[in-house]
Amino acid sequence: MATVKIRNVVLGEGLPKIAVPNVGKTREEIISAAKEIIQAEPDLMEWRIDYFEAGINDFVELKKVAQELRKVMEETPILITFRTKNEGGVLSLPEERYLSLLNQIIVNRLGDAVDIELFHDEDTVKRLVKVAHQYNVIVVMSNHDFDKVPSKDIIEFRLKKMAELGADIPKFACMPHSSMDVLTLLMATTVVNETISNPIITMAMGDLGKVSRIAGQVFGSSLSFGAVGQTSAPGQLSISDLRHAEKYLELH
Repeated sequence: MATVKIRNVVLGEGLPKIAVPNVGKTREEIISAAKEIIQAEPDLMEWRIDYFEAGINDFVELKKVAQELRKVMEETPILITFRTKNEGGVLSLPEERYLSLLNQIIVNRLGDAVDIELFHDEDTVKRLVKVAHQYNVIVVMSNHDFDKVPSKDIIEFRLKKMAELGADIPKFACMPHSSMDVLTLLMATTVVNETISNPIITMAMGDLGKVSRIAGQVFGSSLSFGAVGQTSAPGQLSISDLRHAEKYLELH
């Protein structure tokens, strides 16, 4: 498996890296959360800007907070994510506005990496990926199914499609309703991990899916999300629990 370096963190080697979401709703909450997160020493912070409505409506404010975050987080990489409502986010944005926002985030280099959802206009997604690489911004391409776990073939197809579109790191998350659902995700993860050269991120959500969050090194997922304070997805573990569990399952 190839590796991808985000600032000073390498995905695709050793234990899965740990990202902590920042879901502050105001500038004060975002900065306060970042100060807590840096104390927990994650590998990466995900800034969920769909929680920050004022910043979405005022790019100058968004940029200002991004600059403050960089000072707080020092050398810890920052992934910027606007999660659309269809995929579990908290704000609705028209398609054009979402894609335009991502473009602004990239060309202003507000973070080290950006999340681009797979299911948007394909030509625009390709263009955004190209622009991101011109600006040395890593692309995490994502898809989330909060209702179910699709078939193994569909999961594999989506992850491979992301790689074909130029994503540095394909990401897929889904909601299991049985242990067989979790196995489906883990099997698809293993197959894709052995098929493409990109590091990938996968997870099953909820209580049933917790095993997928801690066993990434075994099945081929390169990053997991742990919480400091408020979680951003069902089944998310605290960073300390996640770190201990990953260490316990570490392959030697």
